[in-house]
Amino acid sequence: MKICAGNFWTWLSLAAIITLNVSPTVPAGTLYVDLNCNNPTPPYADWSTAATNIQDAVDAATNGDLILVTNGIYQTGGQTVNGYALTNRVVINKAVTVQSINGASATTIQGYQMPGATNGVSAVRCVYITNNATLVGFTITNGATLTTGDFSHEDCGGGVWCESTDSSVILNCTIVGNSSMWDGGGAFYGNYSNCTFTANSAGTYGYGGGAYNGTLNNCLLTGNRANYGGGANSGILNNCVLTNNSAGTAGGALGGAGVSATANNCFLSGNTALAGGASHYCVLNNCILAGNVASSDGGGAYGGTLNNCTLTNNSAVFDGGGAYQASGNSCTLNNCLLICNMASTGGASSGSTINNCLLIGNTASGTGGGSYYGTLNNCTVAGNSAGTGGGSYYTTLNNCIVYFNSAPQFPNYFRTNLVSYSCTLPYSAGAGNITNDPAFVDYLNGNLRLQSNSPCINSGNNGYATTTNDLDGSPRIVGGAVDIGAYEFQNPGFTLPYLWAQAYGLSTDGSIDSDGDGMNNWQEWFTGTNPTDAASCLKMLSVSNSVSGPTLTWQSVAGEIYFLQYSTNLSAQPAFTTINSYIFGKAGTTSYKVFGAVGSGSYFYRVGVQ
Repeated sequence: MKICAGNFWTWLSLAAIITLNVSPTVPAGTLYVDLNCNNPTPPYADWSTAATNIQDAVDAATNGDLILVTNGIYQTGGQTVNGYALTNRVVINKAVTVQSINGASATTIQGYQMPGATNGVSAVRCVYITNNATLVGFTITNGATLTTGDFSHEDCGGGVWCESTDSSVILNCTIVGNSSMWDGGGAFYGNYSNCTFTANSAGTYGYGGGAYNGTLNNCLLTGNRANYGGGANSGILNNCVLTNNSAGTAGGALGGAGVSATANNCFLSGNTALAGGASHYCVLNNCILAGNVASSDGGGAYGGTLNNCTLTNNSAVFDGGGAYQASGNSCTLNNCLLICNMASTGGASSGSTINNCLLIGNTASGTGGGSYYGTLNNCTVAGNSAGTGGGSYYTTLNNCIVYFNSAPQFPNYFRTNLVSYSCTLPYSAGAGNITNDPAFVDYLNGNLRLQSNSPCINSGNNGYATTTNDLDGSPRIVGGAVDIGAYEFQNPGFTLPYLWAQAYGLSTDGSIDSDGDGMNNWQEWFTGTNPTDAASCLKMLSVSNSVSGPTLTWQSVAGEIYFLQYSTNLSAQPAFTTINSYIFGKAGTTSYKVFGAVGSGSYFYRVGVQ
């Protein structure tokens, strides 16, 4: 069986396109900053009279102004805020935008770390940002905090400290080499897009080496460390990459200690921790956890809820190579793939509740190659190995296929009284169990869907069907009774899902364009639009421009997830670059603000369904 090299998921997209010509504009309230200006004169209204430090320009600005900063390392001066003792290199205490001219590679805000101690009485944080303020295009580095005083305001957020997680906005910044005594080595709170968090650290007992309780979109977090949540702790992460971060206690990439954390469409790889190599008590949606390591339990995830995730090549020294549930706490996986994970007990999982998942190629040196304790509902467990219980050990199995696993003792499962409505060997006297070969489509090449003659079809108990869709996203119950295993058999001749086509009175031939809107019925199904209404289709509707970038609006469907891409040269290969690949659609129309597209020339945009 080829289990570790194949693709088990497919990204599909349909796209609409719009073209936008953008001309640079400058608002009336614009101030300028140039480190090398020879004639700094308030109100800093042009480059010849520019301020020589950012703080002077902020102090001279009013709400709504734009402050443009040219190249240099801004590392002098400082200011406290709201009566707290910690000095900040820059205090943005007004609703203004502070933007570099040439981006983070050319423009730096640098704090101060005490030699030998890093954090302490003379430390300087890089930036404080109030509500409705925006920082664009800087490297933020060498910031630190006090070790005493107010916990939140003076001991957290070495690089950036924000008043809120939504309206304090940071765009296109590199946050590197900052430190805090407590939480948020790189950043504390804030709304970040297209930022990089590198080599930041929280204190010995701190949470969130890179970021603490922020909203992060399209960000990279690498080489950060903390006690909990090496990359980030708490907050919301969308379309982020977290790699090679570490935690002394739990959550090498992402921790949910104190305040819950949610990650959507993120990639967590090569992270390490004592517990939860990738995540610790987090909610993960459509994420990939690959190659993470725990020196105790939960190589991939320790506790939390995982939906539509892939856990592959993670490892734990003790329990739960892929996922682990601690006593008295929960770890629930829905519609996930657990592939080639390793542990002493529970190669794929230990103590977890697993629904509609595929467990293949996992190994345990001791017991439970696929699962150790816990409960599995509508799962397919195949090709796993262990010393005892190659497929499962002391695990409750409902509506499961547990077949083709290996172990010197109990190759498929251990404890017959825990098995019901399942397909496995040897026979268990529990209700509804069968021993027939499950008739996979192509077991050797990892296709564990059911052939039309499979005995597992309509052989499960609907009471154990905990999800509405199977692992492919198709209806979980077709034909009145749920199938055994992770995949519900769908008539292979159906191009369209039968129930969807039936709802519109259509045949299952997806190549037909029933309403003449230019989208065939398969495309209508994929985008969530109405195949019998020509006005219902995926298309761009309008664009409006501003100094900070255009706002794009397209016809959308609530519940769909959209991606947005742009190009300045359609002949390039590849022509388009992704702006955001995880935009939740709204009923009717969805709008998205694209920051930074302010140069002259043509900009091409397209939107699609993920």
